Amino acid sequence: MVSHTSKRVYILGITSSGRAFRPSDWAERLAGVMSQFRPGGAPTGRHLAYSPWCVPNSVNNVRCVVVHEDLRAHNIMAWDFVMGFAKDNELQVHHGLPPHTPHPSHHSHHSKH
Repeated sequence: MVSHTSKRVYILGITSSGRAFRPSDWAERLAGVMSQFRPGGAPTGRHLAYSPWCVPNSVNNVRCVVVHEDLRAHNIMAWDFVMGFAKDNELQVHHGLPPHTPHPSHHSHHSKH
């Protein structure tokens, strides 16, 4: 069995047919909705900070949301919501490593595509 050292899931803002997902701020919106699901529960106060389990990011200039598998253990409904969002919108999902990123422990030769 292959075990990933990373427990991250990358949801890319690209559909399975290769189109860019709109609106362009979808990653921030999704992470904003998920910000209450975090270690220690919802934050107190008015300051909105993203949960470390669901963070907007970019991979190769493509907007994405990085979801940590600890979210699933914390709240399965929140996990299902994020994964359902990706599925419903036909977004590309990568488990473990971000797409097109060579694994650091691989051989030192570089391949160009």
